[in-house]
Amino acid sequence: MRVEYDPDFLKQLKKLDVRIRNRFKKVIIIFSKDPNNSVLNNHKLKDEWVGYRSIDVTNDYRAIYEEVKVGNETFAYFSAFGTHEELYSSIN
Repeated sequence: MRVEYDPDFLKQLKKLDVRIRNRFKKVIIIFSKDPNNSVLNNHKLKDEWVGYRSIDVTNDYRAIYEEVKVGNETFAYFSAFGTHEELYSSIN
């Protein structure tokens, strides 16, 4: 699957510890080959994130993306990155 990043996503990622950035690089390689690999815990989101999906980067960090179709191609557009609490605290 082709992967694209929102500029804000990249800004969020650059602010993080190098270990988390390196883990993301490993996870995105797995995602590109098999988006449904069980390591990723890829799942649909609800409430304010309806229409988006989430993958696990670490036990706490998540990357949120939307599947976008352009012609016959589907790609993942990553738009948010953060801890579970950072991303979902406004839902509760």
